[in-house]
Amino acid sequence: MSLKRDNQAEKREVTSIRNDYVRSVEMEGQRKKAHRVRLFRRLSVFGVLVLMATIWVGSTIYAQSQTISEKELLREETLQELEAVEKEQSQLEEQILLLNDEEYLAKLARKDYFLSDEGEIIFTTPTDEEKDEEKPAEEE
Repeated sequence: MSLKRDNQAEKREVTSIRNDYVRSVEMEGQRKKAHRVRLFRRLSVFGVLVLMATIWVGSTIYAQSQTISEKELLREETLQELEAVEKEQSQLEEQILLLNDEEYLAKLARKDYFLSDEGEIIFTTPTDEEKDEEKPAEEE
């Protein structure tokens, strides 16, 4: 029987008292709830802004690191080219010094252009490449 009484007691509706205290407590509860909702909204907006700023900063840093690595590669290539040019320049400077020497010029002219001194006879001999080309033809 006690169960029936409890069920009947639960089914009864309790009417609230509408006095000033109850209204002020309800209004305070509504204010706290509204404040909590506004706080959650502000924190959500702030969180989204922080997330967007973080993504922007991260992408900027990534792009700059890519640019830096590309410039480092370009710098290395340029340094290698510089070394090659400096080496070529030193060879050309040596050649300039040799070309200023009359004996070297005379020797170079005799070798490349088959010029001769007075009373000198020039004989041409086959080069090693011509000898290599002739050997396989003779062997067959």
